[in-house]
Amino acid sequence: MEIKIETGGLRLDKTLSDLTELSRSLANEQIKSGQVLVNGQVKKAKYTVQEGDVVTYQVPEPEVLEYVAEDIPLEIIYQDEDVAVVNKPQGMVVHPSAGHTSGTLVNALMYHIKDLSGINGVLRPGIVHRIDKDTSGLLMIAKNDEAHIALAQELKDKKSLRKYWAIVHGNLPNDRGVIEAPIGRSEKDRKKQAVTAKGKPAVTRFQVLERFGDYTLLELQLETGRTHQIRVHMAYIGHPVAGDEVYGPRKTLKGHGQFLHAKTLGFTHPRTGENMEFTSDIPAIFKETLEKLRNN
Repeated sequence: MEIKIETGGLRLDKTLSDLTELSRSLANEQIKSGQVLVNGQVKKAKYTVQEGDVVTYQVPEPEVLEYVAEDIPLEIIYQDEDVAVVNKPQGMVVHPSAGHTSGTLVNALMYHIKDLSGINGVLRPGIVHRIDKDTSGLLMIAKNDEAHIALAQELKDKKSLRKYWAIVHGNLPNDRGVIEAPIGRSEKDRKKQAVTAKGKPAVTRFQVLERFGDYTLLELQLETGRTHQIRVHMAYIGHPVAGDEVYGPRKTLKGHGQFLHAKTLGFTHPRTGENMEFTSDIPAIFKETLEKLRNN
């Protein structure tokens, strides 16, 4: 692959990790092994790239991941011949990836649901949308490609209903509001998302359900579905989700990750046209924490 540098001044390894799919460590490995060329010449990682430099690099072969059906307990809220709705527990990754080849929602789906759409490939059968590993709650699953196309289009058209409950830091000044701020990859840390002018439009609506002084229980509704959207937006306005180790403070509520639950899910049934709406209970640790806040 080849890229032309538009803005110089950074090290070669950092430039590669910022502008390509390579991680910083993989960029360094390729540079050391002579697989990265600058204007046809081998350079060291500390080389400062210049405007107009042409950098060539190797695209790594995708890791072949094996996946198998696993008898993992899974709460199936609803199921018919076209769609299913499942309640993903906190701590479960949605689909296999490097470092998570088993124990995922997909592994469980393959055991409990025999027919799954194939549009997203063999590693993401039936997966129409995702939630983070440490976010619990409802997900729609497509059981055939026609259903998958219809559900994905409804998400794209912002017609699906997705409401979350979250405990956030601080006491919000307003009972309800809208956060409209574009989200994209952080320019400071490529592993994180951030509000950035270069990002894609993102809209989150919130309503206060209960106040506890130092913390607030919110209901949040997604109009868009950017990666880590609620977590990024709440951190952006100074009220990060409690328990969020990535976007929140170190001193926070103790749990198993962020206190964020996909509570309500609504969509149009792809075959019947019926409006479907489902709700799920918050996890035990979420309930226990709310009781402690109420009694404190």
